[in-house]
Order: sequence, then structure tokens, then C-alpha cells
Amino acid sequence: MQTMRDAPPPAPSEVPPRVVTLSGATNFRDLGGYSNDDGRRLRWRRLFRSDHLGALTAADHAVLSKLGIAAAFDFRGVDERAAAPYEVPGLAQHSLAIEPTVAQRMQEHIDAGRRLTVPIVEGLMRDLYRGLVEERTHRFVEFFDHLLRAEAPLVFHCTAGKDRTGVAAALVLLALGVSRQTVMDDYLLSNEYFKPPWTPRADIDPAVLRALWGVQPDYLEATLSTLDRTPGGVERFLRERLGLAGERRLALAARYLLRD
Repeated sequence: MQTMRDAPPPAPSEVPPRVVTLSGATNFRDLGGYSNDDGRRLRWRRLFRSDHLGALTAADHAVLSKLGIAAAFDFRGVDERAAAPYEVPGLAQHSLAIEPTVAQRMQEHIDAGRRLTVPIVEGLMRDLYRGLVEERTHRFVEFFDHLLRAEAPLVFHCTAGKDRTGVAAALVLLALGVSRQTVMDDYLLSNEYFKPPWTPRADIDPAVLRALWGVQPDYLEATLSTLDRTPGGVERFLRERLGLAGERRLALAARYLLRD
């Protein structure tokens, strides 16, 4: 298998599609090609983000093998992993569990006899996004430690590949110097590609489910504004909370950005 160091980037005329078509996952996407503020671009076919891999077919396994993907980093919680486990030949799995909170809090509202509304669910989603960088930083520290050691292409995912995965992708892109607008554009692609397990419920307004299963700019903005309000902002968060200072930041860039 080719490693990151010896696999040549695609020629400009051979830029691969961002979305990898699979039968068992709908939000499997390449982070390659994005340009940072210095004009350097992310390497194609090195970093992938996805929804869960528990429904992949044998043909899907062959696609991942052809891409050379050797590791998967799973942000799902314990019960989520148990409900949709997977084994892909040649793919090492690493759990970086972040337990889900929104569905639980929605159920608490229902159990208390309160009606779920779109504003309530949107508020719960913003709480989730703030909490990911206020309370779950250690998981992202582990994630970047893995990124700095990985020699082969990898994928990171949660259940839908949009919230926990979306914040992880945003942090990676920001650490590599990509603009916030590009970070947001990549985040919002989940609305185009993710196909939620739509299960109508008589006790929940369909608009509430759309707020739950979709992504909105204000969700990710809840993360970004939380970072902006911390002393030193995003850059200090990356340096001090995620350990991406000095040589580690340079090593990340060398590994995932094309050379000038």
C-alpha cells in the first residue's frame, strides 16, 4: 500500500470527485483540494470524512481498499457503535467516543410531556456544538495525535458525519489555514449528500426532524463563536488546547498540504 509520503497527488486534469459513491454510506467525502490562505492546497485522497460505516457492502469495502484507506476514527458513542458495528478488511478502527446528547435531551422533553419545536431542537444543536469544544477537547487532541502519525489515507466519522465529524473537519481545515468561508462551505455539503434514516413519528413534527438531521450555518457558528470568545481565539485554542504549536503545526501542514 502506498503511504502518504510516496503516493503522488492526482494531476490537475485528474482531480478526483469530492464525494466517494458508496452503497452503504451517503456522506463519504474527501477533504482534498481546498486552498488555504497561503495558496497551498490540501492533498487529495488523504483525509476523508463520512457518516457511519456500519452498512457498507463488500463492494464498498473494495472501494476503500482501492483508495488505500487504512484507518477509521470513530466519534460515535458506545451504544451507537454497538448498534452499527463494522469490520472492513485492512481497516484499523480507533474509537474516539463522544456520547450523543441531543437525542437524549429531546426524549427528556417528550417524557416530560413538553412538545418539541424547531427552536428547541435548534437550541439543543447549538448547545452540542458549543459543548464539543468546551467539554470534549481531549477527543480532538487524540484525533490530531493520530493525524500526525498516520502514514496512509484515513477516514473519520460519527453516525451522520455532520456534527461531531463536522467540528473535527472544521478544526482540521482551520489548523491547515483554510478560510472560514471554505470551512463553512464544506460543512454545509452534508445537506446535499447525507441521506438520513428518515423515520416519521406521530409525536414529532417533520420540521423538527429536519432540524435534527440537517446542518445549519448557526450550528457550526456556535462552535466558532465559542472559540472566538476564548482568550486568544481560534489560534490560541489550536496551539494550547489542541497542542498544535510550533513543530507539530508545521508537521501537520507538511503531511496534509501539497508543497509550494
